[in-house]
Amino acid sequence: MKVLVTVLAYNEGEKLARLIDKFRAGPEYDILIIDDGSTDDSFSRTETSPAQVIHHKINSGVGAGIRTAANYAKEHDFDVMVIMAANGKMLPEEIPRLLEPIESDKADYVQGSRYLAGGVSPNLPLFRKVAIRIFTTFTNIILGQRGTDITCGFRAYRREILEHEGIDITQDWLGRYEMEYYLHYKAIRAGYRVVEVPVSMVYPESGKDYSKIKPFVGWWSMIRPWFFLILGLKK
Repeated sequence: MKVLVTVLAYNEGEKLARLIDKFRAGPEYDILIIDDGSTDDSFSRTETSPAQVIHHKINSGVGAGIRTAANYAKEHDFDVMVIMAANGKMLPEEIPRLLEPIESDKADYVQGSRYLAGGVSPNLPLFRKVAIRIFTTFTNIILGQRGTDITCGFRAYRREILEHEGIDITQDWLGRYEMEYYLHYKAIRAGYRVVEVPVSMVYPESGKDYSKIKPFVGWWSMIRPWFFLILGLKK
């Protein structure tokens, strides 16, 4: 099974450098860094990296990064794509946890969860904890699922999901956080096997700079796919 691990980076600088160091042991997968128009030194930090790097000229969002990675995976015939952030909250050593259900043919899409036994989330801010629980309950009701952590961005997909005839990731409105939830909704509706595995989501002790999701604008970006798809306003 040919695996592509995609690291989405925007102005992560030192965090990205530390993450790259954790990959230097020679993993059994290829690494692709999407530098999404960073204005700090993130791009220069990748110059000595063993990873393939694609640089967006302007900041286009998480969804655009996933789209770029999906195109790369198709061009280079990868079977599975892992998505993770460059902010240091996700641990490269836990990637095998995401891959195992796919490798053993028990799943097509694997969602990381900080709330399953074996998962942890040290220093998680209280507001974020409450919001995650509410949002996850909301999506479970819509989809008839029993997921525990819909907002965890540490995921693995069979490439075929990204190319399914009923799933169109090229749509312009999927540029930012919409993409992750669009794929979640569509994968379940298309009948793909979805499982969760325990992962770590390590937040900074300072309680600051733990997320680039902007209040209201970012929240709407996460919520609106559900309304658009349920009401048939988007395909």
